Amino acid sequence: MISVLVADDHHLVRKGIVELLKKADDIRVIGEAEDGLEAVELAGRLRPDVLIMDIGMPRMSGIQAAEKIRNLHLQTRIVILSMYADEVLVRLALKNGVYGYLLKRSVTEELLLAIRSAYQGEVYLCPAVSESIAADAQNGDVLTETESAFERLTPREHEVLQYICEGYTNVATAAKLKISEKTVEKHRSNCMKKLHVSDMASLIRKAIRLRLVFFDE
Repeated sequence: MISVLVADDHHLVRKGIVELLKKADDIRVIGEAEDGLEAVELAGRLRPDVLIMDIGMPRMSGIQAAEKIRNLHLQTRIVILSMYADEVLVRLALKNGVYGYLLKRSVTEELLLAIRSAYQGEVYLCPAVSESIAADAQNGDVLTETESAFERLTPREHEVLQYICEGYTNVATAAKLKISEKTVEKHRSNCMKKLHVSDMASLIRKAIRLRLVFFDE
């Protein structure tokens, strides 16, 4: 039996996925998460075989969550659901240990195939995404601007950047992440330096343009 955790901030979408998975005799849903941070926390506690995760969620994107889970050395294999057939995002996902990438319109029987493939250690990409991307990511091609920027930021800097772009103040961000306001300011400063911007408006614009942060889809 394949144990699965489902993470999506849309309640109806999440429930629809759960109902689909319940029809499979070899899959058992063991938990649900409403955002990326909760997905990481539940993955660490429940240790599911497979995590089905939306790419654009509050507090932490699916790719950021995948990076966190990879760094925790969990055995959980991740399948990303996305609105974007963006090769750069697919490459980033694969580099952070993701085993599947499907467009949200593929949330049908194809999702079951992706789950079973991930469980067996095989990468599954939906037909809309070129299979050559997997080979490109493994061959260490020249990094795109987005990939380079993503890799320069630490996981904590990604979290702070997400909150900044969602409109949280330093005080609110510090409370959410349980760190000091001074630490938030330092992470914000590091983000600005690494992304080569000099003001907050430019930081937000560049983060959005490079798909370093995601908003509600």
